[in-house]
Amino acid sequence: MGYIKGQSRNQIILLPEALDDYITEENPVRVIDAFVDSQNLSEHGIKAESAETGRPPYNPQDMLKLYIYGYFNKLRSSRRLETETHRNMELIWLMSKLTPDHKTIARFRKENAKALKNIFRSFVKLCQRLGLYGCELMAIDSSKFKAVNSLDNNYNHKKLDDRLKRIDEKLEEYFSELNANDEIEEDTRKHTKSEIEAAISELSARKETYEGMKVQLDETNQTQISTIDPDARRMKQADGSSDVSYNVVTAVDAKNKMIADYNVTNNCNDKNLLSPMIASAKEVLGVEGVTALADTGFFVASDIAECITNGDTVHVSNEHESITMCIPVTPEESNESAAPEDFKNTGKNVFIKERNLGLCPMGAVLYPISYRKSKGATIYSNRKACKDCPHRESCKEYDRELQVKMHPDDFTKEYNDKNLSIKQIIYSPDKTLLRKRKELVEHPFGTLKRGMDSAYCLLKGTKNVCGEFALSFLAYNMKRAINILGSKELLQGIELYT
Repeated sequence: MGYIKGQSRNQIILLPEALDDYITEENPVRVIDAFVDSQNLSEHGIKAESAETGRPPYNPQDMLKLYIYGYFNKLRSSRRLETETHRNMELIWLMSKLTPDHKTIARFRKENAKALKNIFRSFVKLCQRLGLYGCELMAIDSSKFKAVNSLDNNYNHKKLDDRLKRIDEKLEEYFSELNANDEIEEDTRKHTKSEIEAAISELSARKETYEGMKVQLDETNQTQISTIDPDARRMKQADGSSDVSYNVVTAVDAKNKMIADYNVTNNCNDKNLLSPMIASAKEVLGVEGVTALADTGFFVASDIAECITNGDTVHVSNEHESITMCIPVTPEESNESAAPEDFKNTGKNVFIKERNLGLCPMGAVLYPISYRKSKGATIYSNRKACKDCPHRESCKEYDRELQVKMHPDDFTKEYNDKNLSIKQIIYSPDKTLLRKRKELVEHPFGTLKRGMDSAYCLLKGTKNVCGEFALSFLAYNMKRAINILGSKELLQGIELYT
């Protein structure tokens, strides 16, 4: 069974002669139409099966065009999109006079959330072929986007304890009133017995719910629970306040401030997000190494060391002019064929086992000095580095050593099996490059939140929110490409490379 067929755009009507005459050659809606038509949606994972019985479904290409147009023009609500299909001439042209209802529109976005990111990446690759990506310098940053969950529906241990305390006080008050009602006249009672019992029942049920949340927090080792959107977390905002949000990380190419890739997380900070984001962006662009800029929120020594190991040059803001780092090297890069038997393994307060690599918080290498049999751990320290450290006073003595629960012989065996060695480098970020970071990476977030009305999420769950931002970033990139190349040249590129 086929799809629902729209009317021909060349059907002759009154004033003008054809519907196609309403849309100029430079109208961006033609770019949306051509790009979606060029995509094999089933390869991207978008559901496109026809129903065997009943009314045929809408073509997923038409639904995708509708959504891209909506995010392009600050129309993200399915109800608003439904309304626009009846009166918006561009959408009437784009949809061939189809008018799906808001439930059908909303269901398409929800059911294809994961596949929408593949559509976004497909447009990135198209723009790369058109020379819009430099693929050399990119800026990494994150921003908080409000989730579909209010602060009242977000709970932590402190908030739950406070609520339970207030409920106990209220229950005690109602029980006292219930006992006092037996001793006073009916006319002078504040509440009837049935009213008090109903209130007690409601409070008891709420108390049971809160106690269940406390048990859940203890069992899962989480710090908070959001009852409306379980994946969302309470996070600090740029203005110092807090709200239940998602943390969206982007990699922005420096050539035209276009987004290379993104990720949606519920991490409350940016720790350990740098290396995965760079690796993901490199995979999309198909490059071996890039130069990346990031602010101090991404500064984690082990994460930076991993980026360097992967062949990337990273410049991350920090309070120090330079720090000493160590990274693993292959035998081809060193003068030795394998790590020697007496090789001194190094460590950090967060030890990277698979590379036998670690650093102290200040970037100093910690050396194995002994094996503590009672604890079954190798002890790592660096007394000279601690002695010269400017933050020595703020570091407690027992924090100056690292305990790794493995025998030194096991380290040596694993190290030799992987043929790894270690080299030390002086990590010193380029301050001149770092000054460019803001002008590169803040531009997309500002446009998205203010110019495209996408400062808040409409869907729940990390997977669905990720699909939602695929549409937002696709619309942003498409706007940039049209502004740079023009609609005609972009249409020619779509025809040439797809």
